[in-house]
This record gives sequence, C-alpha cells and structure tokens, in this order.
Amino acid sequence: MDLRGIRYFVQIAELGSITRAAQHLRVAQPALSRHIHVLEQDLGVPLLVRLPRGVRLTTAGRQFLDHCQRILRELGRAQDEVRSGGAVAQGRVILGVSPTTGALLLPGVVERMRRQCPQIRLKVVEGFSNQLYDWLLAGRADVAVLTNPVNSRVIKVTPLISEPIVVFAKAPQRNGRRFFTAAELARTPVISTEAIRIIADEQLQRHKARVQVEAEIDAVEAIRRLVLRGISLALMPVSTFHEDVATKRLTASPIADANIHRILTLAQQAEQRPSAAIDEVAQIMAAEVRSLAEHGVFSLPGGATAAARQKKPRNQEKDQA
Repeated sequence: MDLRGIRYFVQIAELGSITRAAQHLRVAQPALSRHIHVLEQDLGVPLLVRLPRGVRLTTAGRQFLDHCQRILRELGRAQDEVRSGGAVAQGRVILGVSPTTGALLLPGVVERMRRQCPQIRLKVVEGFSNQLYDWLLAGRADVAVLTNPVNSRVIKVTPLISEPIVVFAKAPQRNGRRFFTAAELARTPVISTEAIRIIADEQLQRHKARVQVEAEIDAVEAIRRLVLRGISLALMPVSTFHEDVATKRLTASPIADANIHRILTLAQQAEQRPSAAIDEVAQIMAAEVRSLAEHGVFSLPGGATAAARQKKPRNQEKDQA
C-alpha cells in the first residue's frame, strides 16, 4: 500500500468511474485497475463493485475512503507547513459555514483573504451545525462557524456574537406589528429551519410556550421567497434577511418578553495545533463578524428593541432584570 494507490483510489471513488479518473489523472486505465487490485489484496476485502457504467463503493470501500481522505488532507497540511517554514500563512483551509452564515460572511471573508493572505487556498463546505461539528471531528473541516454548540473537550469554540431571533414578515404599507410576545408567537404559524426552531423551543420553555411551525424548511432562500410573497411569516436570526429589512422589503419583529437568540461561535479541533493558515482564516472570520456587527447586521432595526421593552408588562420587566 502506497500513497499513489491511495490517491488513485480516492480519485476513482470521488468520480465514480475508473475511466474518468484515468482521464483526470492522465494515467492509463489498466494501471489504475492494478493499483486498486493491489489495495484490495493488501486489505483482504473488495473496495469497489464494477458496474456497466462506473463503479460503486462497497461498505469497506466507504470506510476506507474516509481514512484515505483524512490521510491525504493531513499530508497536504504537513507539506504546506514545511514549505512555508512558519513564515507565511499558506496552504489549504477547509472552512465550514451554515446556510444562514455563508452568504452573510463569505463575501467579506474572501475579499479580506485576497488582500491579506492570497497564498491560502480556501475550500468552503456548507452544512448545519450538527453536520459541521461532525466534519470537524472527522477532519473534513479545519474551522467552522457553529450555532449554539454543545460543550465538548475535543472541539474548541470561541464565541463570536449573540443575535436575536425575530419574526420576519412582508413589509406592510402601514400599521406593521412592532413586536410579538412569547404567547403570541406560540399562536402564530411560522416557517423556520429545524435548527432555529429547536433553539427557539429550548429558550421558550421557561415561558411554557413552543413555536407553532407551519413548515420546517432547511433552505434559507426558499424561506425568504415565501416571506417576500407574503405567504408566510418566518422565525429566523435577524442577520439572515438584514438587507431585505434595510431596503424595507421585510419587517423584523422581536419577541418582547423572551430573549430568543442564537450564539455564533468559531470552532476548531481542540487536540490539534492549528496551522498558520487556519489561524489566519479564523482571525479573518472573527474580524468580519466584528465589522458586520459594527454595521448593525446582527441587531434589530433602530428603535425596535426599545419599543418592545416599553410594551412589556411590569412584572415581566422585573423577571428580565
């Protein structure tokens, strides 16, 4: 078993075809087949099932692929660190973002990286926080933005910012709703992602309320279009549709008597020393969040918070104090 055989196997598995892998690698197809045969002999199990068109991984093949991808990532990272000599941040970094943070953070992050560290090759993967957490554990992501992560010894998290979860609606002509109470929210059908709905339900427990979900949709742009058409209300973090609120296409109404919020954190493996490139990307991510916060992206529109607080019953104000 050698690195060349491992690279060939990974390429075949990712492309699903020995023929396409041979073309991509510019290696004769019989040579690739021989390397796979040697791997299968060394392991004592078949890795691929040959089909009329392409190949399919066996169960053992899928397990072996995970290990091979990790080996190649670690090798590439080691080569990048040695070549850089620790002087310049360079190499490949895999950044994980969620559907609600990717579109928000990536434009500024990529722009900053182009200016500050053009030697770093960035790969971005998108998934919800539980997926990103698993990818960090498996080494399939180097750094990720997680929402309200669980405490863990193996994943190091650095809090970035807390932002309110609000109710979005199509902007009315007049007399728009300024806020919701927890009781009103529990009676109001909304759409949301599963992850945000879970966070809101957990924080509404002390009010003995739950979100009334009309539909759970794990597609942020679909949620946005439904709200813009006036079909539904959406319960989402305030930054998600910040631009639509700023252009008065949508309104954002806070929950007056309940602190419904999410916490964005920067997460990395705790047991591995991050490379200079990973550190650089993490610092850029944090700087971009700070910049967006200064521009009010993670805050309610001006006056919304104060207006909601003024409407609170006095006993609720005492509870919040």
